[in-house]
Amino acid sequence: MDGQEVEIRVVPTLAQIDAAAWDACACPEAVDGERPNDPFTTYRFLRALEDSRSVGTGTGWQPQYLVASIGGQVIGCAPMYVKSHSQGEYIFDHNWAHAYERAGGRYYPKLQIAVPHTPATGRRFLVHPDFAEAGFAALVQGAVQLAQSNGISTLHATFCTEAEAELGVEMGLMRRVTQQFHWHNDGYASFDDFLATLSSRKRKNIRKERAQAQDFGGEIEVLTGDAIQPHHWDAFWEFYQDTGARKWGTPYLTRDFFNQAQAHLRDDIYLVLARRDGAYVAGALNFIGAHALYGRYWGCTEHHPCLHFELCYYQAIDIAIAQGLNTVEAGAQGEHKLARGYLPTQTHSLHWVGDPGFSDAIASYLKAEGEAVAEEIEILTDYGPFKKIQIEEQE
Repeated sequence: MDGQEVEIRVVPTLAQIDAAAWDACACPEAVDGERPNDPFTTYRFLRALEDSRSVGTGTGWQPQYLVASIGGQVIGCAPMYVKSHSQGEYIFDHNWAHAYERAGGRYYPKLQIAVPHTPATGRRFLVHPDFAEAGFAALVQGAVQLAQSNGISTLHATFCTEAEAELGVEMGLMRRVTQQFHWHNDGYASFDDFLATLSSRKRKNIRKERAQAQDFGGEIEVLTGDAIQPHHWDAFWEFYQDTGARKWGTPYLTRDFFNQAQAHLRDDIYLVLARRDGAYVAGALNFIGAHALYGRYWGCTEHHPCLHFELCYYQAIDIAIAQGLNTVEAGAQGEHKLARGYLPTQTHSLHWVGDPGFSDAIASYLKAEGEAVAEEIEILTDYGPFKKIQIEEQE
């Protein structure tokens, strides 16, 4: 294949891409049946979003998947969407849009390389391991050229890896650093092992919260794979609708997404449900990666003290310890996670802005924001629940 040119194309549906070719780039580690590092960029997850109409016409997420090929072989791909708004992204650029439009520009539509509705870190420029350098360069250059040739104001790649962020900067993109709260497994054998690393006050508080939550008058079920049945999704849909209506106004995912999850994604999922008097009253949905557990959605039809913390955070830690996972990513925002052992962690995104003046303004903003985020992470980490290491001076 030496000397052959890279072909870049855009396709509006995954139905036009071979699933094996996509996954050979998205999750080559899973070719032999292993679990993918990132469940959200697999063909099956993105296809579930598309087939359930959680993306597409009327959603503001119009698929325009980017595909790079050499001699007919797919060497790279990216989940790219034309966006008509900034909802469901979790790395916020609303202020950028307002500023540009007040200055007379047209911010939307924009191009977004992302997993819709999913603030989880993973590769966004999905390249075949045999073509890592060429594939990454082709996807970045192809996306920028597509934006330029169509007069699109901006291009964004959100929740990319730190390595991708560094490579993107070398190619002229702007890097943005934000933060989330993640739990890190330090080789714990049990939840009590984790608690032993916390200060006495925080340890007692977590034990109290777990006791309160588990005294809600019912039982907690942790389900995965074939243990998940359609009636579980009927209950979870109610929880999801309630949370979506309160947070976003309109839930991002359609009811059919959960049918697709039952059919194609249940081995990628841990569903944690609370049942009382024969009825499910609360639940949390987690996705499983090779090294991390990703908390995604929570909801309830009854309020019980601390049940949210138990289902979303403590049960996730239990699962991660039992499965030997390194990390729990608990989703966007939430400083309340700090007291529960989830520490502030950098997240990364890449941005291209077509207007030179606006690009300079964004670059200045990102520099100041990055410095503020670094300072905040340092302060929050110091306020974390873990025991402080006492350093004694040597005489």
